[in-house]
Amino acid sequence: MPGLTQDVENVEDIDYSDIEAKYQVDYDASFDNTLIVDGVPVIDNSKLERLLTKICKEFSRKGVPVKPDDIFMPWDESTGKSKGYLFMDFRNANDANNALLAMNHHPFDAKHTFKLNRFDDVEKYANMDETYIEPELEEYTPREHLRAWLTDPQGRDQYVVYRGEDVEIFWHGKPSQCELAYKPDWKDFLYVSWSPLGTYIATLHRQGVRLWGGPSWKPQQRFAHPLVKLIDFSPCENYIVTWSNDPIIVPEGKPQGPQYFSPEDEGNNLAVWDIKSGHLLRTFSTNAGTENLAAKRQMQWPALKWSPDDKFVARVTPGQMISVHELPSMFLHEKKSLKIEGVVDFEWCPLGDKDRDEVEKVASVGAKGAKKAPENMIAYWTPEVANQPARVTLLSFPGRTILRQKNLFNVSECKLHWQNQGDFLCVKVDRHTKTKKSIFCNLEIFRVCEKDFPVEVVELKDAVTDFSWEPKGERFAIVSTNDPNLGNPGPGITIKTDISFYQLDRVKNDFKLLKTLPNRTSNAIRWSPRGRFVVLATVGSSTKSELEFWDLDFTLEDRRDGQLVKEDWGSSIQSLGLADHYGVTDVEWDPSGRYLATSASAWTHTLENGYAIWDFRGQELLKQIQDRFKQFLWRPRPHTLLSKEQQKQIRKNLKEFSRVFEEEDQRESENVNTELLALRRRLVDEWNAWRARSKKDLSEDKGHDHAKEKQTEEDKEEIEVWVEEIVEQIEEEVED
Repeated sequence: MPGLTQDVENVEDIDYSDIEAKYQVDYDASFDNTLIVDGVPVIDNSKLERLLTKICKEFSRKGVPVKPDDIFMPWDESTGKSKGYLFMDFRNANDANNALLAMNHHPFDAKHTFKLNRFDDVEKYANMDETYIEPELEEYTPREHLRAWLTDPQGRDQYVVYRGEDVEIFWHGKPSQCELAYKPDWKDFLYVSWSPLGTYIATLHRQGVRLWGGPSWKPQQRFAHPLVKLIDFSPCENYIVTWSNDPIIVPEGKPQGPQYFSPEDEGNNLAVWDIKSGHLLRTFSTNAGTENLAAKRQMQWPALKWSPDDKFVARVTPGQMISVHELPSMFLHEKKSLKIEGVVDFEWCPLGDKDRDEVEKVASVGAKGAKKAPENMIAYWTPEVANQPARVTLLSFPGRTILRQKNLFNVSECKLHWQNQGDFLCVKVDRHTKTKKSIFCNLEIFRVCEKDFPVEVVELKDAVTDFSWEPKGERFAIVSTNDPNLGNPGPGITIKTDISFYQLDRVKNDFKLLKTLPNRTSNAIRWSPRGRFVVLATVGSSTKSELEFWDLDFTLEDRRDGQLVKEDWGSSIQSLGLADHYGVTDVEWDPSGRYLATSASAWTHTLENGYAIWDFRGQELLKQIQDRFKQFLWRPRPHTLLSKEQQKQIRKNLKEFSRVFEEEDQRESENVNTELLALRRRLVDEWNAWRARSKKDLSEDKGHDHAKEKQTEEDKEEIEVWVEEIVEQIEEEVED
């Protein structure tokens, strides 16, 4: 078969290299999608399924889902137990990297912590060249200080204004020191919000939340929570809570990792994030995203309440329990909630200056030999159920010890008001008569710093619509009314109110009425952050917009230095001024307590929107009427770094410091006067020069006109014009 043999030889000579190159399959021999997980509990084969299920759950909760089939666990044949580590395969290297970032050093339980490594790294480090190579030194680039605004030489504060689509941040101080600090180019956001200590400013966008800060206002962090509507910072700015009325949805193919939602978060709408890392810690459901509008309005905000030291965050399940979670793990404290039948609401006790100093001392000394830091405290109340009275309870935490309880009767509603130093707790109790046709109010005031937590009762005959403690003080103010229109005011009707001031009498150990201001329309109380000064405002009314500025220590200068020096405490309360800001919707003091800002937001109405700034006496310093004005917010300041001894020393030498400041003010005034005199002198010189030029021009014009007039008289010809004018015409008939 010579012909067939020749054909076979020709076929073998055909070049298939181009086809092989086109359809060549590249096999990935690397293990970049495989991780080694160490720190796994050593178990026998009977517990394998439960362990794998829990491990998969932990990984999925951190946004890196994995299945039991993707896990291989080596076994020790001699003992029949696992070796304490496992291999885990992911879909690709990107998922493996996300798992490494999210789960490395993750506490699996009290005795085991995961430690993750790439499988390829084992071979890489086993064959690593151990020859030392001097590393190249990178040029140091200093980071911006996020609190650089506090170093302003003039000690000015800042505020932000949101108008239309524009945001502007201003410096505020003396009139000559007020200026624009920064005008950012932020677009498509809902509103802005400062963090509690002023370190960050947050903007809410459709995609999530952005934090900005530093002298250049660069972006500092982002949190991917689509359609976010509300945010809340923790007191120490370590964490942030975001909420949306739309439930979380994780579409297929969306990025996964510690900074993103995972499939396990679907259906929830409340998220807790770590600010520094940007990692998602946990999500919850508030049941507001799927309910009707009425349910949304009933949702309390903030839905999560922080302990003042950022160690715990708690949420209430109405009628059942308070769940307290530890930070940063977000695990349920002691794996159980506080079961409280009928619980309605609760509040953490604020951290006072004394407690804050103690916590800082404990942190500086360390664990060995350190004095125990004071425990946190929770106050909560339960309503009347069957034959059980309503009850207010003070509870230490994490000790969970009941410190004090007080039974209450005929209770309709309770509101908990802590003084900002945590020295007093006022429970505003709305009571009803036996017929339940009328409401009156009692104030149950717990003196928290004293032994056995004594309770003082202030009985009132009217309903109380607003209550406010004086910061760092022992006084409070209330707005009360017996107006029949309360609760159902018609259009154009303003509720008549009374304003009352009370103070603790240390001799009689009760709260004494200082003064009552009757027949007012004020419905909001705003204390200065430094105490003493207070503003009474009529907010949200279409007919009244009054502002009353009061000084509670006008003739009582030594109140805080020792015993009261006057028996007639009410005489020290004096009015400083009256003002009016039409349509006012917001009233806020600046951190120094020297200036007050009032604003009328377009979110409430569209008449004369804008803002005004006043001094503590009620003198208007600045007023801006702006269309589409939305927000005015002072930038908060952090707590002082000065010790109490240093503050006392400053007060002692205040006259010397005042002299320095007065000299600076004098120099500034002289500079202003010098500039003003120079301006006036320049204007006078310009006027005199213009007058001299005008006189010269006028004299030249007069000489030229005189010569021209003389020439005209010689050449002129006299012309007379006769004009006939009929003044009156009379027609008469003559008889023949």
